[in-house]
Amino acid sequence: MDLDWLTSGKVQDPAEAHIGPELEIVSITEDIPDEHNGVLSLRLLDTPGFGDALDCRRMLDKVSDYVNTTFDEVLAEESRIRRNRRFTDNRVHVLLYFIVPTGHGLRELDIEFMKLMGRRVNIIPVLSKADSLTEEELAHNKRLVMEDIDYHNIPIYHFPSDSDSESDSSTTNNQSLRSLLPFAVIGGTDLVHLNGRPTLARQYPWGAVACDDPRVSDFAALRDVLLITHLHDLKETTHDFLYESYRTEKLSRDIHSNPASAPGSPAPVPAPAAQEQSANGGAAADNASYVAREEQLRREEEKLKSIELRVQEEIARKRQELIERERELRTLETRLRQEELEMGRSSSAASSVHTANGNGFEPSKSMDSLNNRPTSINDDM
Repeated sequence: MDLDWLTSGKVQDPAEAHIGPELEIVSITEDIPDEHNGVLSLRLLDTPGFGDALDCRRMLDKVSDYVNTTFDEVLAEESRIRRNRRFTDNRVHVLLYFIVPTGHGLRELDIEFMKLMGRRVNIIPVLSKADSLTEEELAHNKRLVMEDIDYHNIPIYHFPSDSDSESDSSTTNNQSLRSLLPFAVIGGTDLVHLNGRPTLARQYPWGAVACDDPRVSDFAALRDVLLITHLHDLKETTHDFLYESYRTEKLSRDIHSNPASAPGSPAPVPAPAAQEQSANGGAAADNASYVAREEQLRREEEKLKSIELRVQEEIARKRQELIERERELRTLETRLRQEELEMGRSSSAASSVHTANGNGFEPSKSMDSLNNRPTSINDDM
């Protein structure tokens, strides 16, 4: 997998990736600055040598066992009476599966591996070497890959959306991302300056192609999915669905393989009573299995009730906030209405005073006019 864009060149050289006795799982941790949360610690797993052997069954089992082991670690930690505060959750939240564009859809290895891992991890199919295809060839390869995924019922991450809880922009964004599957990317390790900024690119004799150019690659959309828009959803899907499914299967297998360890199982009996106990051994085992399943169902029901209670509390809190805002709005409307009425009364009073002064009788001026009549009147008389 080409992960140099996240690991600053720490990934094994592809020219040497095939050298070695068998598949290796290499862990790489990269701290990425985050303007909101400080630092995002990203743990990457590379698998040099994957698919190079004639018989890849051992490779598939090795990757599957690794993912299952991370689930077992979380399950063991949840079963502890005292939790380890320094426990590190190493579960894999997303698997980028790079597909070679052969023009014939998925290979048998691709189908088998994706069906095996789709039950344990969010798979995002990626079409590699997109720069080697024309636009028509790229669209043709994408269509063939998605047809094979649908035909073989391969579980991948389909960018699910909840129209009731998500905004229109989020729903539209998820629909757009689904239309891009599988993401077509261009790998490049050369840092060049294009349009005045440094960027990873692939050099050609005729120029360079930026890896994040949306006209020729889906790299920018895939990067945003992994680091920004769907980071939390990938983690929640891993914990709430994939891990819970594994946990249920694991507990069920443990109960059937060792009924005596299940809750409510009968205590071991002494040797003299062994023959008597063996007569009812099958019934006791079935009873223990039944009790254990009932206990597991009870715990799951309590968990669902707890989730439902939290949702109801959140709804009640939102409803109370809405009522408070409506009350504040009504108070504001009442106050504005009163201010408008007061302004109306003030304007009416000012208009009345103006009318009286303009058209009424003014004694002082009238008396002055009588006293200051022209003397010519007396002269005429």
